[in-house]
Amino acid sequence: MAAYRASGLTTKDAVVDWRRVDTVVLDMDGTLLDLHFDDFFWGEYLPRCFAERQGLDLATARQRMRPWFRAVEGTLDWYCLDHWRIRLGLDLLELKQQVADRIAILPHVPEFLGRVRSSGRRLLLATNAHPASLELKLARTGIGDYFDRLISSHDYGAAKESPVFWQQLCQQEGVDAPRALFVDDSPRVLHSARAFGVGQVLAMCAPDSVGTRREVPGFVGIDDFRAITRTLSGQALAGREGLH
Repeated sequence: MAAYRASGLTTKDAVVDWRRVDTVVLDMDGTLLDLHFDDFFWGEYLPRCFAERQGLDLATARQRMRPWFRAVEGTLDWYCLDHWRIRLGLDLLELKQQVADRIAILPHVPEFLGRVRSSGRRLLLATNAHPASLELKLARTGIGDYFDRLISSHDYGAAKESPVFWQQLCQQEGVDAPRALFVDDSPRVLHSARAFGVGQVLAMCAPDSVGTRREVPGFVGIDDFRAITRTLSGQALAGREGLH
């Protein structure tokens, strides 16, 4: 695995101060699950299906869809299957089910989740994915069993790019932001979490198993969870037990 560079740090330097972490909050797509599925679906499969439905060539279909995507990027509508069903006239959940065999867990994720659970820290999944997409991916991967709570930004009416999401997360889940660790692959989301006051924020630099590594300037990054799993003590916190 190639070393990354972010703020002058390398993979070996990506150390979490676990003494200051009570809650671990993790993104799903591109952090726990291979972003190759989403990149393929949104970049290839969906435009092809839209082109076929509209009787267009693929290039024209992409051109027509591009401004629709740009108009809602970073908002809840960008992630909303209902929004795109109306806009494109397609059932996106059905289309995702057609290519669901591409959904996969990134390397070393189960080991990390198991260690966090064994340590007694609270473990939350926080995703912008629509609840139906979340359900599909959990059914395919089984990672939901590791978490104390599974949170879709649709539950809060605000995407993770918005401070409203973080306000709701802290209020509804009792998260002490300065004592939380958050990992995500989206620059916008990472900046939002840091601006809100999340104590430790890491960027996932290799979200797509077949894509190009991408650094997030200003953030310490990891290629996979091994860099922080080895620094996590397995000693359980008071009052908590590991996953059975």
